[in-house]
Amino acid sequence: MARPPRIRPSTSHAVGMRLARAARALIAPLPARPVEAPPAPPAIPDDLVPLLRELGGALLSSGQSVVDIEDALDVIAQAYGAAQVRTLVFPTGVFIRVETADGGRSDFTGPRSAENLPLHQIGELDRLVGELAFHRVELADARARLREILAMPPRFGPLLQILGHAILTLGFGLVLYPVPAAIPVYVGVGAGIGLLRALAGRWPTLGTALPVVASFLVGVLAITWFAPLIGGDTVRLLAPPLISFLPGAVLTVAAMELTSNQVVAGASRLVYGLAQLLLLAFGVVAAVTVAGPFTAEHDVATLGRGAAWVGVLLVAVGHRFFSSPPRGTFWWLLLALYAAYVAQAVGAVLLSPQLSGFLGGLVIVPVAQLIAGRRSGPPALVTMLPAFWLLVPGALGFRSISEIATGSSLGIQDLVATALSLFSIALGVLVGTALTRDARYVGRVVARAVQPGAGDDGTAGDAALAPAEPPARTGATPAVSMRTGPIAVAPLLRGEAGAEGPEHGAAPDGGHVTR
Repeated sequence: MARPPRIRPSTSHAVGMRLARAARALIAPLPARPVEAPPAPPAIPDDLVPLLRELGGALLSSGQSVVDIEDALDVIAQAYGAAQVRTLVFPTGVFIRVETADGGRSDFTGPRSAENLPLHQIGELDRLVGELAFHRVELADARARLREILAMPPRFGPLLQILGHAILTLGFGLVLYPVPAAIPVYVGVGAGIGLLRALAGRWPTLGTALPVVASFLVGVLAITWFAPLIGGDTVRLLAPPLISFLPGAVLTVAAMELTSNQVVAGASRLVYGLAQLLLLAFGVVAAVTVAGPFTAEHDVATLGRGAAWVGVLLVAVGHRFFSSPPRGTFWWLLLALYAAYVAQAVGAVLLSPQLSGFLGGLVIVPVAQLIAGRRSGPPALVTMLPAFWLLVPGALGFRSISEIATGSSLGIQDLVATALSLFSIALGVLVGTALTRDARYVGRVVARAVQPGAGDDGTAGDAALAPAEPPARTGATPAVSMRTGPIAVAPLLRGEAGAEGPEHGAAPDGGHVTR
């Protein structure tokens, strides 16, 4: 008896069935994972633990949070065959233990330098981390390349760095306190502070006391000359020239760590950031002691709203020469800065100035990752760190502590505003990272459910709904590019890459990080 011909559904019916399968795929429960005994520790290459030690120290010096460093080291260790890895990261040290067939191997290290690495070194370091995650470079070659990266000189000489600091000061002056008469002050004092930083790089004694020396000199100049001639708020005139000392990124990362349950790391980093602000405030108090008290005039005329837009452009130009970003990243950096500024401005209207950083942090994460996904785009960390500067938690903190130290009644209010701004930015970054991760997961599930051939006739589509089981670990081919940057995508390393979804803590190839 001949089989009757199959009647294929209409196009609209097939599309409707695909959409129904996609909806069921998004709400279907994830399959339970079988509980397996841990395998016997394998043999690992001799260079793996030394590489993890050296790489951990470099990552500490790049200003990343401890969660991101742990994830990056775990992924790389497993990519090279280490099945059982334990890492403990603090802002001042990395402890590593890898179980092998010959027993456990342990090592530890601290930051490579007291100051953060320049952006071009951070970019090259991020690319090396990505290649290691894909097992695309030999360990010995990776160690040699890491030493070359850390020895890379700045892209520009001292004169252009001083010019970059002057432009950076002017840009932040137009964003924070755009008084027309203060423009030449921002340029001149910014260049002077840039010169002091250049001298401190060659004179370690000056480098140790540089924050106090810089804030003292700027304070004396502002109290005796600039404020009487210009008028306005003396403390607000101090902030732009000292912007390179303000620990905005440190405080933001500290708040992120505290909200991620990394209490020890977050608290220690927060104390360090506050200590930096206190050093700057000490210089201001010394300046007040020498030059006398000052009065703040808040009714001084300022430039219009367009000044801040020009200021963001100048901030990008200043970062290009002062912070030494990778080649070909200026326009991407400018895009990220404008995205953060616009989001923060919208947040100030919709929420409040103290909570506006939430929208800034929420937007900068997907923007940085989209930029990093472009062929010519830099790693996300390269664009996110300057954006943290622009979200001005450091400037608010410096102003509040300086006002408290000099007896102003507004200091407590500004300090509360600083705390709110810090945690709003941190919450925005965490939520933006989670939303970006979940959006990618939803996109993969929907694409798999509606792809042609996945049950167009309604008879075989349900098999495509079940989340795919993670592939067996091969130790060599993670499926997520790490070019999007360690800070922005640490949750992606923990849970985005596996097709089973973000809730199960998958490593980039669908395996699990063993802590």
